[in-house]
Amino acid sequence: MKKIKHKKSLGQHFLHDEGVLEDMIDVSDISEDEVIIEIGPGGGVLTEKLVQTGARIIAIEIDELLVDGLEERFEYNDNCTIINADIRRINLPELLEKYAIDKYKVVANLPYYITSSILRLFLELITQPTDMIVMVQKEVAERICARVGDMSILAVSVQFYGLPEYLFTVKAESFEPIPKVDSAVIKISTIIRKFEKVDEKKFFKIVKSGFCAKRKKLVNNLSNSLKLDKLIIEKKLASINLKSTVRAQELSVNKWKELYKIL
Repeated sequence: MKKIKHKKSLGQHFLHDEGVLEDMIDVSDISEDEVIIEIGPGGGVLTEKLVQTGARIIAIEIDELLVDGLEERFEYNDNCTIINADIRRINLPELLEKYAIDKYKVVANLPYYITSSILRLFLELITQPTDMIVMVQKEVAERICARVGDMSILAVSVQFYGLPEYLFTVKAESFEPIPKVDSAVIKISTIIRKFEKVDEKKFFKIVKSGFCAKRKKLVNNLSNSLKLDKLIIEKKLASINLKSTVRAQELSVNKWKELYKIL
């Protein structure tokens, strides 16, 4: 294949570290009877490793020039399908139905600039993946896997659906061109709708309200955003054993659920 030219507009950084690729495959625990969806395969180095597992691979790439190379590279691999599309625009339920997919994993080196939207896209699907093993910016990985005291909207958004785990760090030098920051591989497992009786839109409206001003107390944020009296909010917080001084980053996903119920 010809040397691949990266596009800054697509945030392209191509992984070339053989050890990292092998580690990603190991932690993905792939069997031959599985379906794997890969987003942004680029030059196909991870795709190559995925194909070798014998699993059925669906690789979705936005860059037409890269798609030409991928189709050439995997022309003789019956278990690999290359799709030229923007993952943010594609109709995923339709794609899953087209290829008769009802169970799958997502394994990918995600483009930095659309990491959050891709995670939400898959986690909010009716047919969710069983696991997501993805490489993201190290700082983003740490935010996703945060615990009570350091929570964020992103952490709540992921942990509402599954259990994230920080697996290992990937140095910037593992990519070409070299990005300005390190990356990390995380695994999101046990992906289900934990709270089936929760209206997700209303739930996340409350979460966003709670985080609207990071340095302010939760009571102030909720009062301002939801147009409710502070005394009412304080009483409701007390009813679920939360102090009036609590801040949004101190709440677990379960506490947000309790808060959603009383609000």
